[in-house]
Amino acid sequence: MGNFNFIETNIEGLYVIESKLYIDARGYFQELYKKDDFYKAGLDMKFVQENESKSKKGVLRGLHFQTKNSQGKLVRVVKGTVFDVAVDLRKGSKTFGKWEAVILSDENKKQFYIPEGFAHGFLVLSDEAIFNYKCTNVYSPEYESGIIWNDRDLDIKWPLDKVNELIISDKDKKLQSFQSYGKSL
Repeated sequence: MGNFNFIETNIEGLYVIESKLYIDARGYFQELYKKDDFYKAGLDMKFVQENESKSKKGVLRGLHFQTKNSQGKLVRVVKGTVFDVAVDLRKGSKTFGKWEAVILSDENKKQFYIPEGFAHGFLVLSDEAIFNYKCTNVYSPEYESGIIWNDRDLDIKWPLDKVNELIISDKDKKLQSFQSYGKSL
């Protein structure tokens, strides 16, 4: 579809997106988002906020979500490599509690679209990573929540062998279990 290849994952609504890269002697050019192409693929989101973070190797952020004003996110890595994870938290979804992961890097230039109703997190595998994400809703700190990264029920296969030291914020170390989250629904 145009300059984009929308790759469906095993979880409905979750896409890996590849876009055509135009390379010449000057460098490269790449379209990252084009409303018409995304709409034709069934992705009719509207972005209202864009964020960027820089993290060093071993930083694990997440698994974050908002309890209200849920955010869809189109994520990519500008510099470095991350292991990016999305967990389906949509009540009534046939894949509720399932997760999908993708390696995002400045080399593969893939993007990951995570719709509203998902928890999201990532682990930095390179010496440093600059991570960019467009959001479909504004950040609302009063609705901020999350699930602990190493939840036994989710059993996410984080590539911990690729990092020497895991760096997690104190806030993220205190996130709830998936089971606790399920009881609150």
